[in-house]
Amino acid sequence: MELIQQLTSTLGIGEDQAKGGAGLIFDLAKDKLGDGDFSQIANAVPGMDSLLGAAPSEGGGGIGGMLGGIASSLGAGDLGDLAGLVGGFDKLGLDSGMVQKFLPIVLDFVGSKGGDTVKNLLAGVLK
Repeated sequence: MELIQQLTSTLGIGEDQAKGGAGLIFDLAKDKLGDGDFSQIANAVPGMDSLLGAAPSEGGGGIGGMLGGIASSLGAGDLGDLAGLVGGFDKLGLDSGMVQKFLPIVLDFVGSKGGDTVKNLLAGVLK
């Protein structure tokens, strides 16, 4: 997959880490966006199901439960979503700084495949 190749070569990480990290980002978008909006992103990214499947899960609560738990433990409201990504990245053996390195690569990729409208949908979730 082109996105995974970009992540592994740019960031010097393993393929499983790249898939899992991208999957976490897309899983967050899927949680935050309605099906119509998310389907625009999914259609722009080849292998979306595989990426979503690679995201580490958190028990039965999914990423939504993980985000809430981490956000409340940090006392953060707005930072909850990105804090949830950090927790998932940690499970992949990636440090918290990697979240900020993943985001521009994933956003640029989505923009190159789906255009600015689709890129902005994803960017709105990640603010």
